Amino acid sequence: MAEVRDEFEQEMDNKKEILLSCQNSKNLNSCYNCEEIFTCQTRKDYVDAVYNSMSKGKTEGGFDF
Repeated sequence: MAEVRDEFEQEMDNKKEILLSCQNSKNLNSCYNCEEIFTCQTRKDYVDAVYNSMSKGKTEGGFDF
C-alpha cells in the first residue's frame, strides 16, 4: 500500500528536488559548501517547506511527527 502524503509533505518533496538540482548544478553535495548559503532563496524555501511539513501549516508550532 502506497503512503499518502499530505500537501505539506508534497511541497517539501518538491522543494527538496529543486534544492538537490541546484546543488548538482554547482557540483556540491551540501548547501554548507555554497557561497550563497545565507542569501539563497532556494534553501530558504526548502527550510520553510520542512517547517510547514512538520507543523502542518500551523504557525504556533506543535510539530506532528
